[in-house]
Amino acid sequence: MKPALFIILQTCLIILFSSNLWAEDIPSLVVRNVVLLDGREGKKDFLANILIYDYKLALVSKDNPPMNDSTQIIDAEGGFLLGNLHLGKPVTFLVFDKDPRVHKEVLIDTKATAKLVVYHSAVITNLYPEISIEDIPASEKKPPRGWLAYTPPPLALSTSYLDTRKWNRWQTKYVDGIFVAASIMDSQNWFHQNSASEDLVGDLEEYNTGQIRALRFGAVGTINTPKKIIYTVFASTNAFNKDYNEERDDNFSWLDWRLDIPLAKDMSVSLGKQKEPIGLERTMSLVFLDMQERTAASDALLRSRNVGIVVNGSLNDSNVRWGVGLFNDWFEEGEDYNESSNQLISRVSTVMFESKEDSELLHLGGGFRYDDGKEGYRFSTRPEFNNSPNFVDTGTQEAEDIMTWQMDSAYLAGPLWLHGQYLQTNVNSSKDNDPSFSGYYVGASWALTGELRKYNKRSGTFGSLPVAQTVYQGGWGAWSVGTRWSEVDLSDEAVDGGDMSIASVSLNWWLTPYFLISTDLRHVWHDQAGLNGESTGFNTRLLLILE
Repeated sequence: MKPALFIILQTCLIILFSSNLWAEDIPSLVVRNVVLLDGREGKKDFLANILIYDYKLALVSKDNPPMNDSTQIIDAEGGFLLGNLHLGKPVTFLVFDKDPRVHKEVLIDTKATAKLVVYHSAVITNLYPEISIEDIPASEKKPPRGWLAYTPPPLALSTSYLDTRKWNRWQTKYVDGIFVAASIMDSQNWFHQNSASEDLVGDLEEYNTGQIRALRFGAVGTINTPKKIIYTVFASTNAFNKDYNEERDDNFSWLDWRLDIPLAKDMSVSLGKQKEPIGLERTMSLVFLDMQERTAASDALLRSRNVGIVVNGSLNDSNVRWGVGLFNDWFEEGEDYNESSNQLISRVSTVMFESKEDSELLHLGGGFRYDDGKEGYRFSTRPEFNNSPNFVDTGTQEAEDIMTWQMDSAYLAGPLWLHGQYLQTNVNSSKDNDPSFSGYYVGASWALTGELRKYNKRSGTFGSLPVAQTVYQGGWGAWSVGTRWSEVDLSDEAVDGGDMSIASVSLNWWLTPYFLISTDLRHVWHDQAGLNGESTGFNTRLLLILE
């Protein structure tokens, strides 16, 4: 095993000292309080704020966009916008005091009646007041609270999930919500395998087929109490949540069922089945990653979901976020509570530095996981292809207790995203001479079309690659390439679970925020029982999310 911790820290130091190379001072324009017209019959217009950054439309939102002292801010005072808004493109529009659908006379001489004219993202005429960031009330400058939980819903939601006009959203006096679903379809091709690999795991050609990786569906919404409670319910028709203590693949499984309840200040508590608060990869949604599957170390050594309680908040209102959870899945597994394992899990994350426009940041995170060992352990995983057998496997073993330590780091600079993670699990087992297992990965991705990933400070995670202009808008969608090196070692002392190294490259094409075509190519080195196996595989994936 290579000194993974040193590699990750060294990468962060190099990035830290070279970060000024990416600094830019690009002008930005915010048009506040402008009415966006909805021409559909029976639909309501809505008041929005518009951000133009680097002379391209960057954001349209009911919330305030990011601003600083150099941002030009225009208050449209409820004026009506006429024009086309395409994310990622220069924009041209007019703003009138009167609704041009009712007062058509304003269109006869727009030069005289338009109070704001923006041509190719540059302000040509403006009769509205320009304000400074100090003029905006503090209550309005607060960012939206967003999701209360340490982790957001397991699927990407539409950016307009609060818009009651969406067909899959409902709103009542007591409960609001939105229905979301996704289908993931894979086509696997193993085209190289040496004889040692065949002796270890069998002939991989039988896995050369297509399959439904997962069909997920559920709902997210609010229970309208004085302090709104967020509920999340998601299920899957496939064993989407691979857990290291499960030996079966369920045809149907509940992924999430939880309530997120606000507490004092910036704290909240989440009750129910949910993700454990540990690890950058595990905390992020699978569809947000730049590879099709999580790394072998995360799959082998960290559980996906569990039943319990998670409390999260910030450290003295600082940039440091924390989450702590207590878990025991006896309720869902139908076991006796005293015979089911208890887990204590915690994670801390922080942003070491970030640019004014949020286009560059350095993230650091770390956590631990304690298991009292009542159910023993079994660590195993596939070679980062879902349609394959387990390559490394400790088998079911006894333990007095189990402790896992984890650290992760990531650097975002415009379209570049570098990230890495190290894991070590120490097993207290007199029978197996206290074995220790470990793994790590380092990865990089580049958005070929220039998009910038969003960062969630609450959970210390990154969002999916946004799509500036979809193929339906005449654009190319969002393209990215990625590369990753990962290792996992499950052989130590009396346990010979094998070790595995994997080199991966990926190509991802988001045609829209809800339609992804991706390909992953991997070469796998697998060592166990004195044999040195090698294999190479290729997987194509189609992801469709209900909009």
